[in-house]
Amino acid sequence: MAPMKLYGMPLSPNVVRVAAALNEKGLDFEIVPVDLRTGAHKQPEFLALNPFGQIPALQDGDEVLYESRAINRYIATKYKAQGPDLVPTPSAKLEVWLEVESHHFYPAVSPLVFQLLIKPMLGGAPDAAVVDKHADQLAKVLDVYEAHLAQNKYLAGDEFTLADLNHMPYLVYLVKTSKAELVASRPHVKAWWEDIAKRPAFHKTVAQIPFPAAA
Repeated sequence: MAPMKLYGMPLSPNVVRVAAALNEKGLDFEIVPVDLRTGAHKQPEFLALNPFGQIPALQDGDEVLYESRAINRYIATKYKAQGPDLVPTPSAKLEVWLEVESHHFYPAVSPLVFQLLIKPMLGGAPDAAVVDKHADQLAKVLDVYEAHLAQNKYLAGDEFTLADLNHMPYLVYLVKTSKAELVASRPHVKAWWEDIAKRPAFHKTVAQIPFPAAA
């Protein structure tokens, strides 16, 4: 079977999110570069894959998908029997924490990572007001995580699931910034992150991220 094609920039957290799921499942894939800096994501060739012109997109045989969380749900469901079961059913906690990631964690952490890590890579300087605003927002979100993880080994209970996996790309970037203490200062969040970051599939994923030497 031909390897799946994951279209995007290897440094993109949303591309990393999908790569993490593919690696957990032990699936063969190749990253097809789509350079946002040259506007490749707005060209007809890529728009045929994702009409919204955003990365990533995944081609699995005749199936073409976009939106990283939808792609991951597809991977976890179609390939449920391969590797760890990332979507045990029924799981109320799983459904809740998948939504918490996209509606609470992501809106706080994404601008923070952009300001502190991505913007400097592009030659810009972080906006201190934006950093402070989103650091405060993320702190409140992670306080909820701390309380939840005091009672649960993983977000959906005793087993690693897609809820945990979907957090991993932004966490690996966050802990490379000056706001790493948002994780380190919360013992249960810190223990959870250290646990999931040790997974062999995630080590493989991180090895594919072209971090700048200074990062």
